Amino acid sequence: MNKYTMTKIVATLGPASNTKEMIRDLYKAGVTMFRINSSHETPEVHQKTLDLIRTVEKEEKTLIPILLDLQGPKIRIGNLDSPIEIKKGDVLKFRHQEKLTDGILPVDYAGIAKDVKVGEKILVDDGKIQFTVTSVDGDTISAEALTDGLLKQRKGINIPGSTGSIEVLTDRDKVFIEFAVKNKIDYIGLSFVRTAGDVSQLRDILKSKNSNIRIISKIEKPQAVDNIDEIIELSDGIMVARGDLGIEISSEKVPIVQKTIIKKANLKSKVVIVATQMLESMIENPIPTRAEASDVANAILDGTDAIMLSGETAAGKYPIEAVKMMQLIAENAENSLFLRHDTFPRRMIDQNNTQAMAIGMALSDMIKKVPGIKAIVAITGSGFTPTFLSESKPSVPILACCPDISICRAIFLYRGVFPINFKFERKIDRSSLDKMDSFLIKKLNFEAGDTVIITGSVPNVQIGGTNFIKIHEIHNS
Repeated sequence: MNKYTMTKIVATLGPASNTKEMIRDLYKAGVTMFRINSSHETPEVHQKTLDLIRTVEKEEKTLIPILLDLQGPKIRIGNLDSPIEIKKGDVLKFRHQEKLTDGILPVDYAGIAKDVKVGEKILVDDGKIQFTVTSVDGDTISAEALTDGLLKQRKGINIPGSTGSIEVLTDRDKVFIEFAVKNKIDYIGLSFVRTAGDVSQLRDILKSKNSNIRIISKIEKPQAVDNIDEIIELSDGIMVARGDLGIEISSEKVPIVQKTIIKKANLKSKVVIVATQMLESMIENPIPTRAEASDVANAILDGTDAIMLSGETAAGKYPIEAVKMMQLIAENAENSLFLRHDTFPRRMIDQNNTQAMAIGMALSDMIKKVPGIKAIVAITGSGFTPTFLSESKPSVPILACCPDISICRAIFLYRGVFPINFKFERKIDRSSLDKMDSFLIKKLNFEAGDTVIITGSVPNVQIGGTNFIKIHEIHNS
């Protein structure tokens, strides 16, 4: 049987990796899902990348889900002819405009002068360069530099504490939503979510276009942390986006917020990704720091479904090595005694005292007590059974047999779930079991005599309808 890494890896594509050869190599190195960042380039450029992913998917006879990340209301420095050296104590001016004019720095957000107050900080490039606002005169802001640094064009701006008057979906985002719907993208990443209403706004747009694209809410603002329960409820998944989050709430608070969000998402059976600076040093170096390796491992031990690479694969010198390192760290964490397998969170049991919960608990108990269980075979139409079972952190892979390829791609992101686009019969008898055995042996390298647990919903496939469980020994037909 093939080796399975339970934790999923998301890789961002960019100049260092957006060729067919690199996409294939990254997939073979361990990437589960590719991320397309709409903050850069045009829809036409991203269409070419998307087509390459789908070509590799077809040629490799596999499933490769895609996440399209919306830029959202990210405030950025405008266009500069060249980087500008900043010295501590310098007083600079900022204004909404496209390029440097009359010595005033360009900002791409029209409302910035309304959103800042004297004494507030402006942080540029993930806080590498910091300013304090000294005055606001009409549409022009004056600010004193608190640090030295090299200011480059298109770098992000954060104003910690500001609620901002900007809408969660920009005109650029709406163009890329159309792009996502047209291309049947699997997930949309909604940036700078503040309330559940922001999620509803995107959901309504997708519904109006008859699209079932799943929404991953990116937690980057303090308001999102405050409203996390409602946001989780309305989202299909959550991303702990620690770059902007660390600037907005301060770095020392991020670890506990990360753990809290992962736990809450697990309890609601919502997929969760931890992102930003996971192996940041591998943008320039072939090995990570020890602190980075620990960070990745701890995210897995916290219970995340997926871990994400950003600049490491988009623009780094060692994209393949970064993926391989992330996979090695994941395997070590998964095989450690610190990850609690085959056990549902206590609060999930208390809150979901249903038929499915009873079957899930029985299944977890079987894995512990019946020797030699090689896998869970989950027959599903909606994806409910495998994603629900994923929250018990099973010690064996969940092979999710589903006839809908879009659902297969979407549920692939859950920890331990490995979808198979397979049209199963909605019955369990000798004939259907023989067909399943033949498939497992010929396609997935199982052997006669291997034991699996079969579960799902038959004869009627419905959401939350998990209604049977069977210990099954594979036979040659």
